[in-house]
Amino acid sequence: MVKRLRPTRLEDALEFRAEYKALPFAGGTDLMVRHRGYTGTLPKIQSPVLFLDALDELKTLEIVDGTLRIGAGVSMAELLAFPGTPELLRRAVQLIAAPALRNRASLGGNICNASPAADSLPPLYVHQAKVVAVSREGERSLPIAEFLTGPGQTALKEYEILLRIELPLLPEKGRLYYRKVGTRKANALSKLSSAGYAEIDKGKVLDFRFALGAVAPTVIRLSEAESLVQGASLKEIDTRAVSEAAETRIQPIDDQRSNATYRRKIALNSLMEFIEQLKTIVPEDL
Repeated sequence: MVKRLRPTRLEDALEFRAEYKALPFAGGTDLMVRHRGYTGTLPKIQSPVLFLDALDELKTLEIVDGTLRIGAGVSMAELLAFPGTPELLRRAVQLIAAPALRNRASLGGNICNASPAADSLPPLYVHQAKVVAVSREGERSLPIAEFLTGPGQTALKEYEILLRIELPLLPEKGRLYYRKVGTRKANALSKLSSAGYAEIDKGKVLDFRFALGAVAPTVIRLSEAESLVQGASLKEIDTRAVSEAAETRIQPIDDQRSNATYRRKIALNSLMEFIEQLKTIVPEDL
């Protein structure tokens, strides 16, 4: 029998996490799949389970000084209902699975599952989000790119709990891009996902960010390609050089959902599509 723990106070949860090395359980939509057994059998969970749904500290959803603070236990449905959720993240979340699952699934769980194909992650990379972990010793903050270390792997320590995600808001005048590629439009796992942001003034690119999921062991930013676009005028962007710089970062694999050749092609096409969209902006829109 698996030991079950459901504290109502954060300090108790941290004690349980440290003492029992208990497995944090928020929505459980990823965990139940990861630990599934054979048909008709119970999930194969060996450690005590720490249910987090009764912790108010993990349900924060507020904007403070230009940063959206999202409690790790906030569900995808709650994110969609919150008027302050940034558009880029909203586009990604509304394409995750189906409404019933979004009612259970949490953003914190999607992050801690650490799938390179997680739909919510490219927008978080573009926003340069940070995650805050908490333990009995206090809080520590990490950039999202440092928190995710590999497929199914994070920098969360065995005595820590993910407390919240901090998402710096982007200027509203910026241009956004999000694309999810799957076998169908809804309720599908991603073959690839991409997110972009650009800030343009008088035909010059002041800021350019582009992130890709499912093309490397973790979600990646195309930093070398970004540097070739940022600071350039829209008319002078060398798309061939940008594509070549991006390709060095794209290292997809073959798996049951897609193959490396297709993912590489679609990743580069997505980047070029965003750049071409920017080039069509009329002067009055700049």
